[in-house]
Amino acid sequence: MCGRFVQYTLFPLLEKEFLLKFGADIPLRPSWNIAPTQEIPVILNEGGNRLITCRWGLIPPWAKDPSIGSRMINARAETLAEKPSFKGPLKKHRCLVVADGFYEWKKTETGKSPVFIHLRSGAPMGFAGLFSDWKNPEGEILRTCTIVTTGSNDLLAPIHDRMPVIIGAKDRKEWLDPNENDPARLTPLLVPFPSEEMEAWEVSRAVNSPANDGPQNIRPV
Repeated sequence: MCGRFVQYTLFPLLEKEFLLKFGADIPLRPSWNIAPTQEIPVILNEGGNRLITCRWGLIPPWAKDPSIGSRMINARAETLAEKPSFKGPLKKHRCLVVADGFYEWKKTETGKSPVFIHLRSGAPMGFAGLFSDWKNPEGEILRTCTIVTTGSNDLLAPIHDRMPVIIGAKDRKEWLDPNENDPARLTPLLVPFPSEEMEAWEVSRAVNSPANDGPQNIRPV
């Protein structure tokens, strides 16, 4: 799964990396310990790539209780086209969740130790995401999202059996294309990212608490 991640690259570099046309005015606050239910930066294609913020934890349009979102922070790539909560967004509401890295917890003799994983290049990455618009009883619209996961690559396998799907630069246009709605063309993009392009190291257990936020979280121990 992916339950905690990092995002600190500022808009000018994101604009270049993700070919953004809109979104320079959103409240983009760097964080080294992003947790579910927080507002997170995502990119979708609305007449061009747009950077917006979205609550992490997908609430389907038909849900009566918004608390369901806290249980839908991830969506398994293998079953997206089958699950009622995800098959609609897979066709119509895809996005990229902007991140600079993520955490997983590795089992050790002294308990679980957090590990920071990122790209060797240091570039920001785009997790495959799905979003949904939910209307509350007062008629207000809340946009929420989930991160798509797949089986781990060789680097992640000793740490955890799942990892977020990272959409490479060459596939971002197709993933975000609002005119593409064929799951058979989309699901082949949802594969583990190459191990050789990533690296990982153990970090302080201070990241166990989302209250601990700062660049010290990603320093090797």
